[in-house]
Amino acid sequence: MKVVYEDNHLIVVNKTASEIVQGDKTGDTPLSETVKQYIKEKYNKPGNVFLGVTHRLDRPVSGLVVFAKTSKALARLNDMFRLGEVKKTYWAIVKERPKELEGKLVHWLVRNEKQNKSYAYDKEKANSKKAILRYKLIGHSQNYHLLEVDLQTGRHHQIRCQLAKMGCPIKGDLKYGSSRSNPDGSICLHARRVTFIHPVSKELIDLTAPLPSGNLWNGFELG
Repeated sequence: MKVVYEDNHLIVVNKTASEIVQGDKTGDTPLSETVKQYIKEKYNKPGNVFLGVTHRLDRPVSGLVVFAKTSKALARLNDMFRLGEVKKTYWAIVKERPKELEGKLVHWLVRNEKQNKSYAYDKEKANSKKAILRYKLIGHSQNYHLLEVDLQTGRHHQIRCQLAKMGCPIKGDLKYGSSRSNPDGSICLHARRVTFIHPVSKELIDLTAPLPSGNLWNGFELG
């Protein structure tokens, strides 16, 4: 576990692609428990450690996750995420080059709980939620393209679903149309940067996550 930022109210960590943020039916140890144990040991805290989950990343996705260490910070961060006051930027590796170098995608997503999958439509449907993101082509390698994505709404599998709808499924994302999986079970989507006003101190917090290791992420010619 790599801690990117920590103070009395917040802790931000760089999640690996194999970790789950909160416990699920797999029974695997979630990142939230790992962070609690880290806090308990670092500060020699007796009893239970408070840790609030403010948002989630899908298990095969890597990058920044923000946790609250106090109830005050949790309540305020929950409001900030709901109101869109936390700016999240992702990097995604895709095989297909988008037709436009940058653009805004607006779709209506319908979530299928049984399949754990979302479907994107150009027009509003029953039980759909509006999904908005902006993307920009920022790099290329011999076989792949690197997109920067600014998320403007937070829907289930939003980036995965919308990029696939555009014809650019994320590398390794079999669920949304990638031709093959990644050996480690990850998909090439990384929560690269998060920017927000600190819920207590009111300072600007602007954090960038190191890229996953390996030649793929580090082999892009940027620009």
